[in-house]
Amino acid sequence: MIPYGRQDITQDDLDAVRDVLTSDFLTQGPRVPEFERVVATAVQAAHGVAANSATSALHAACMALGLGPGDWLWTVPNTFVASANVGIYCGAQVDFVDIDPDSFNMCPDALGTKLKQAEETGTLPKVLIPVHMTGQSADMERIGALAKRYGVRVIEDASHAIGAHFAGAPVGRCDHSDITVFSFHPVKIVTTAEGGVAVTQDAELAARMKRAVSHGITRDPDLMTHASDGPWYYQQIELGYNYRMTEVQAALGISQMQRLGRYVDCRAAHARAYDAALADIPVDLPQQDPRSRSSWHLYVIRLRLEQIGMTHREVFEALRAAGLGVNLHYIPVHTQPFWRQFGFAQGDFPNAESYYARAISIPLFATMTDAQREEVVSTLKATLT
Repeated sequence: MIPYGRQDITQDDLDAVRDVLTSDFLTQGPRVPEFERVVATAVQAAHGVAANSATSALHAACMALGLGPGDWLWTVPNTFVASANVGIYCGAQVDFVDIDPDSFNMCPDALGTKLKQAEETGTLPKVLIPVHMTGQSADMERIGALAKRYGVRVIEDASHAIGAHFAGAPVGRCDHSDITVFSFHPVKIVTTAEGGVAVTQDAELAARMKRAVSHGITRDPDLMTHASDGPWYYQQIELGYNYRMTEVQAALGISQMQRLGRYVDCRAAHARAYDAALADIPVDLPQQDPRSRSSWHLYVIRLRLEQIGMTHREVFEALRAAGLGVNLHYIPVHTQPFWRQFGFAQGDFPNAESYYARAISIPLFATMTDAQREEVVSTLKATLT
């Protein structure tokens, strides 16, 4: 079976992890702050805050922006449920903005219309989370401008997009947002096994996120209610969580980040080869904004089912049976049973639903060989034509 994604673990990675396992620190040592600096430097951000998952980092980012009861968070329907769940964690209400049918990202036109309506009804969101689907940045120039006009804070969910660029800048520089969050899950571009990092240019937001991922605790005398009792002293000044990343995860991440550029280049080369090889079969290939350089976390095709003569499920099962580990990213969040209790229903976000009805993620990973890619192509052609 050729998987849709696969991590790459080298001897350097193993050595980095072994060094931690034989050191004095398995957690709360020097590797985590080093990893935070490595990621922040790579994306030209001033500050990085590591967490045990991208979900934790998203939650901490929402907390840092003060999201709470009575507030609204907006994101897109075609994302993993975590992008929306973090709003519920904070006690906020959640709504969605439909996607652009070509980029699969938040549609700026739909966002503009929805923001105008929300202003009239007094229900503007406090936080907006555009998701950089498949590794291609959303149109952050337009989204950021709209957010600024309506006074909305922005968190970029760049779980797919470490190593991506938009308008000549690395995703994560936060040119049009307050915070950007990356994922280091095993199928992402680089991995820490599980983990996430939030980056920002704002020192105060970084400090709030650091407290949020470590129990709300501070050792900063300037934030304490009275003078320190001694060098051991700390104070919990707000509610936080145990979202800390371990030294083992950070060491793996530091090692992996040295290969980020190479991994993105390999993925892009495979994507270009797919573009050429699949142009004559009954599928719609992923479209790229000329301002964007995707990190190519996923390569998503959309089936022209009326030409293929098979159902979506039949195609999926046939490809799996033929040895391709295809997948589907994602089931629209608003159609999930948990979210239906909030009044969402089928038909609310037609572009996301249309995408789901035809989408399949085909294998793409940095260490995929040309022979594996050619097998994917030949299997798709045999199945769909």
